[in-house]
Amino acid sequence: MIVTLIQSDIKWADSIANQKAAEAAFYAQSQKSDLYILPEMFSTGFATKPDGIAETDDSTLSWMKRMAHQLNAAIAGSVAVRAADGTFRNRFYFVKPDGEVTYYDKHHLFTYGGEHKNYHPGDTRVIVEWRGVRFLLQVCYDLRFPVFARNTQHPTTTIHHPTTTIHHPTTNTHHPIPTIHSAYDAIIYVANWPDSRRRVWDILLQARALENQCFVLGVNRVGDDNLCHYDGGTIAIDAYGKTLAKANDNTPGPITATLDLDRLKAFRNKFPVLSDAD
Repeated sequence: MIVTLIQSDIKWADSIANQKAAEAAFYAQSQKSDLYILPEMFSTGFATKPDGIAETDDSTLSWMKRMAHQLNAAIAGSVAVRAADGTFRNRFYFVKPDGEVTYYDKHHLFTYGGEHKNYHPGDTRVIVEWRGVRFLLQVCYDLRFPVFARNTQHPTTTIHHPTTTIHHPTTNTHHPIPTIHSAYDAIIYVANWPDSRRRVWDILLQARALENQCFVLGVNRVGDDNLCHYDGGTIAIDAYGKTLAKANDNTPGPITATLDLDRLKAFRNKFPVLSDAD
């Protein structure tokens, strides 16, 4: 599978400008991808005070559907939304070309930055399968909590039901992940992770790949908001902890990596660490 990770310089609360920049990145490389990944809250920037910024009309989701159809690829990234129940969610959408939408609501809210004061946490892990690869969806601060991401069957894991249009963790019917040694093949972390804690980002992304015998796709932003500077660190890592592709620091734009699922399976069979997990 070919994946493109887009390191964006997000314009504050300007969804149209951010969508246009993303479109330019989608078409910047001659090689077509199966999956394009944008950062956390890619349409607005990291808005801990969502009033007047969080979407109520699904406009960014509609744009993601349109782009997925045009590219014949999946589009992924998180958006600040006001849910139907009135709560604010940091919602990670995974949109397929046929319009099928899976979402994960960020579980670990960033208390240090005040995210918990206005957003409601998700209560379940979400895994989505796309063109033969199973992806665990995670957002930013989730990276610091390895138990939640452990690559085994998890009591709160659900997988998107293929017959529904949108994944609703609290209402829809789902099939549980079968009892197998690995629940997923790759983790996607979308983030607004500041340069002041960049070393943590770099180390933990590699750790998640090594301990879970999986690919890790970390997609961060660059640029500035009113509180932080972001220098990037967008990277694709394989199950050996080796870098497949890495963006230049402080530089917006796409990078592309190939996820070799056959090689991953061979490694897991040869060195079956996950079989010994608790």
